[in-house]
Amino acid sequence: MIVITLPDGSQKSFDSGSTPVDVAKSISEGLARNVISATFNDTVVESSTPLLTNGKLVLHTWNDAAGKKAFWHSSAHILAQALESLYPGVKLWVGPAIERGFYYDVDLNDQTISEKDFKAIEDKMLEIARGKHEFKMRQSSKADALAFYRGINDYKVALVEGLEEGTITFCDHDNFTDLCRGGHIPNTGIVKAIKILSVAGAYYKGDENNKQLTRVYGISFPKQKDLTEYLELLEEAKKRDHRKLGKELDLFTFSPKVGQGLPLWLPKGAALRERLENFLKAAQKKAGYEMVVTPHIGQKELYVTSGHFDKYGEDSFQSIKTPNEGEEFMLKPMNCPHHCEIYNSKPWSYKDLPKRFAEFGTVYRYEQSGELHGLTRVRGFTQDDAHIFCTPDQLDQEFMEVIDLVLYVFGSLGFDNFTAQVSIRDPHKPEKYIGDVGNWEKAENAIINAAKAKKLDYVIEEGEAAFYGPKLDFMVKDALGRSWQLGTIQVDYNLPERFDLSYKGNDNELHRPVMIHRAPFGSMERFIAILLEHTGGNFPLWLMPEQVNILSLSEKYEKYAEKVLHLLEIDEIRALVDNRNETIGKKIRESEMNKFPYMLIVGEQEAQDGTVSVRRHGQGDLGTMSVSKFAEMVTAEVKRDIKEFKEV
Repeated sequence: MIVITLPDGSQKSFDSGSTPVDVAKSISEGLARNVISATFNDTVVESSTPLLTNGKLVLHTWNDAAGKKAFWHSSAHILAQALESLYPGVKLWVGPAIERGFYYDVDLNDQTISEKDFKAIEDKMLEIARGKHEFKMRQSSKADALAFYRGINDYKVALVEGLEEGTITFCDHDNFTDLCRGGHIPNTGIVKAIKILSVAGAYYKGDENNKQLTRVYGISFPKQKDLTEYLELLEEAKKRDHRKLGKELDLFTFSPKVGQGLPLWLPKGAALRERLENFLKAAQKKAGYEMVVTPHIGQKELYVTSGHFDKYGEDSFQSIKTPNEGEEFMLKPMNCPHHCEIYNSKPWSYKDLPKRFAEFGTVYRYEQSGELHGLTRVRGFTQDDAHIFCTPDQLDQEFMEVIDLVLYVFGSLGFDNFTAQVSIRDPHKPEKYIGDVGNWEKAENAIINAAKAKKLDYVIEEGEAAFYGPKLDFMVKDALGRSWQLGTIQVDYNLPERFDLSYKGNDNELHRPVMIHRAPFGSMERFIAILLEHTGGNFPLWLMPEQVNILSLSEKYEKYAEKVLHLLEIDEIRALVDNRNETIGKKIRESEMNKFPYMLIVGEQEAQDGTVSVRRHGQGDLGTMSVSKFAEMVTAEVKRDIKEFKEV
């Protein structure tokens, strides 16, 4: 007999060799029908895997993230089988589940896949799925695995060569076999709806010096209704695409002459950025931050000292060499080493700490061209960076105050649905990290304690820490239910060590400060992209480039429109006058398309009475009122949206 512990802490005894489905049946037949995968002692297993020891078991259905991962991973196998059937000689590389759906990277040789081929691939996948073929895992020796692929698929041979003896497994279904670590649904028949979404180029191993493979993206569901809803969501996402909205709203552009991944901010976009920066600067000032400015370049040695060059040197732009022998500079890939040197510019006492240095610092990283995407993946971006240098005793309080700041930013911008992710080390890969294990444990505990104290809804993710320290990442869901990582706070004992930072304690001895890295926005570019898609371009009123469009019925009322404009400007309300010789209907339609929050229509009656006729974007007519009453209404709305930092 074995003892199985369930997530609620209850324990049940079963015969050795019982499966997760057997455990599910002991709870309810309904659960057993819906179980599609499981996790046993923190290892993903099949729902049919025999359980031979005592352990903790978690059962997964379609409604769980792990269940969806197994579903989409299994669908990637079906896609691979379909591609082998439709494209003779195709060579498979890898096909993982992703956040929404799956993909498979393949070498098609001289063949191609385009949108016109999607239907045939979907039909073939559905044909395979209807066969209700079981997914069966089996172990293999390294020699047998190499023999299976040698001479047929060099990509899989390379994968096998990188695996250790005793860890190699295959998954079989129908007449298809693939190298796989596991985590599948019981059979193909559970997959009822499939859509091929796109094809793209993807370099082998992500290296642009290697051959470009074809990446086929797809998604699948257990019900056709789920697919229909998802496709409707995709259509809405297209309307909200920040690249489309950015062009329509005149916020930013790109130029091939300037370079890929280097956005150019237009006047309205620059004003938007400035308002976001001023918003955060005001809150930071109240929280005791001091603004600093650092150069766009730094000596290579700076990043060698910090450890960033060893970890990320390949992702940086090539060094800039000067006429001086041995002198090399780099475009700044991050701000923290510069801030360490600011701290190091003078001696500090414990009475001076904490020191909070903040900067909207532009950094540069060489992202591969195939990975660039609008503002969300660029080569030059501005971080709302700050680094806090504090004593170990101050760490918990400082960390919690940074959480307050992040929550203030989210609340003011309408990001209400989020979870916190405590990103810690992967204990099985210590080579990925620098620094003392004891300091890592202290840093991880500090983050967990702060998350608990602030009553955050948080999860712990192994292996997601930065190389120099653990972090608290905020995973925000937008209006379409998509999850984005926005805002990060990191605890770092290692950079103070590497830069030999110190302060004099009350014992008159030198001590090492602790460093907190934080960026509530993350990067201005990515944050604005996500905010655009979350709001559909309908920003909070306080943030809109222009809050009011004044529409004159004819040129006879232009002077009155200008008078209204002047009165609004006195109240610091951003407005403009549309006095074009167009119909009022056309002016209103274009104002709606350009997402002006308010439209003020002025004609003979309004000019005579000193009033304005008010329309609200998406709501329609709000009636006629005095200019002063309208200004009071707008000012009150702005104040409701953006409270003072310490009021939160």
